[in-house]
Amino acid sequence: MSAPAALVEHHALSPRRELATLIALAAVQFTHVLDFMIMLPLGPQLMRAFSLTPAQFTHLVATYGLAAALSGFAGGFFLDRIDRKRALVFVYAGFGLATLACALAPTHSALLIARLIAGAFGGISGSLVTAMIGDIIPPTRRGRAMSYVMSAFPLASVLGVPLGLTLAGWFDWHAPFYLLAGCSAFILALALFALPNIRTAIKNHQPIRQMREIVSSGIHLRAFAVTCFLVMAGGCIIPFLAPSFVINYGLAESDLPKLYAIGGIAAFISAPIVGRLSDRLDRLHLLAGITFFAAVVVLILTNLETATFPVAAALMASFMVTMSSRFAPAMAMVADAVSPRYRGGFMSVNSALQQASGGLANLIAGVFITTGAGGRLVGFPALGIASVGFFGLTLFCAARLKAAAPHVARAAKTSGTPPLADPAT
Repeated sequence: MSAPAALVEHHALSPRRELATLIALAAVQFTHVLDFMIMLPLGPQLMRAFSLTPAQFTHLVATYGLAAALSGFAGGFFLDRIDRKRALVFVYAGFGLATLACALAPTHSALLIARLIAGAFGGISGSLVTAMIGDIIPPTRRGRAMSYVMSAFPLASVLGVPLGLTLAGWFDWHAPFYLLAGCSAFILALALFALPNIRTAIKNHQPIRQMREIVSSGIHLRAFAVTCFLVMAGGCIIPFLAPSFVINYGLAESDLPKLYAIGGIAAFISAPIVGRLSDRLDRLHLLAGITFFAAVVVLILTNLETATFPVAAALMASFMVTMSSRFAPAMAMVADAVSPRYRGGFMSVNSALQQASGGLANLIAGVFITTGAGGRLVGFPALGIASVGFFGLTLFCAARLKAAAPHVARAAKTSGTPPLADPAT
């Protein structure tokens, strides 16, 4: 008797269909990441347009992440009762409409509500992207697939943010959101055509029991811990990265787009290389090696007194490469830690924890950093040590995850790796 569709380890696709699916998923992830990132550089325009205080602007930024975290947790109750394609198409359509509402918002309150809705749909779409990778890609190639989709972040840094800022300069702050809404409409059509109609819905789905089993499994809890510390290690540094280059190191603000472009290109080039390595080497060992170099870069970055542009460019490239490279082996381990029948709900909760961890990391950074004489940022070295501490906690939790589920650290020789036992057993 064949296993139910929802319990199949992965749904095999032809190479061309698999590639088309990964392209569609990466495009969805790209717009979700860009929608969040574009708000930060638009701050000056939005504050002038709506006469906002800095606190009101931070509310616009924080609303997206908060809504994504809450919707991700809520998605854990019901996503496994819906086929993955149907769920992703629905929530991505909602994301596109909410982004269009951002472009049309006439007041600060309207924009705040539109950002809340966009974050709610965007958070769920991000978790469905990761879940679908687990649905269609065998463990032997899952790390590489994760790296392709995770390349959405450097692509958004290199292509999306500069293009959005250029449009905002030519027109006004509405233009980037119109662009995003148009891209979302095109990608939605691509998703309807490219995504496979795989059967992942669980019959007789019981939401409360499903969530209880997701959050009570020891293996799941260890995977969640890996995700939290993985995000917090970089999340506490990133908010003050650009200000430190200008205020502490003496670079011009006009140098920042070039620095982010250099870092994004370097991360984009390294992503597929790290993805291949994570399918050939022990993922925990690879994560440990990358983490070591990331810690060295962070300690140098947070202890510099001054820096020329070439030095800053080298540091930015090293920072973005090492930070982004940790996600391929770590997220492949997390994705392999869950039984297929729980994958949708698990990834939704995992996405919520990512958003919450990023917000907590930002708050931690604010505790460490103060303004000293001459406006210089004080406390950066201590924040670097805190970041290194989160690196260590990431490795500790990853080692505990490997101890509980050894197969997550090394991809199987074949695609027939049996799924984990249900937490209930």
